[in-house]
Amino acid sequence: QVQLLESGGGLVQPGESLTLSCTASAYTLSNVAMAWFRQAPGKDREFVAASRRIGSNVYNTANAESVKGRFTISRHNAKNLVSLEMNSLTPEDTAVYYCAASRRSNIEDYRDRGEYDYWGQGTQVTVSS
Repeated sequence: QVQLLESGGGLVQPGESLTLSCTASAYTLSNVAMAWFRQAPGKDREFVAASRRIGSNVYNTANAESVKGRFTISRHNAKNLVSLEMNSLTPEDTAVYYCAASRRSNIEDYRDRGEYDYWGQGTQVTVSS
């Protein structure tokens, strides 16, 4: 059974940084498309960043406009891990962050939640002074 596990969430002040990690059991993340989504209280789950495999150890990444220049999704294949580095955090980034994995290496609409087959339980990120 495939399980994704997020870690690294917490409480930080505005302007600070945080790095989230996503690991998997019984699943090789390096071969499939991965993404991070987030869900703030009272809002829909929204796309944050994605990484699609387009060749052997070659990936294409994409970010939501709201996090461009601040967030970076990265692969750490030797550890079977995908990270989300978050810089210059603002209170608007407060949400539960979810890791998602597809069964396919490359997907057409990386912003579509329906493209992903497996989800983690989420990790809380709170940005507050």
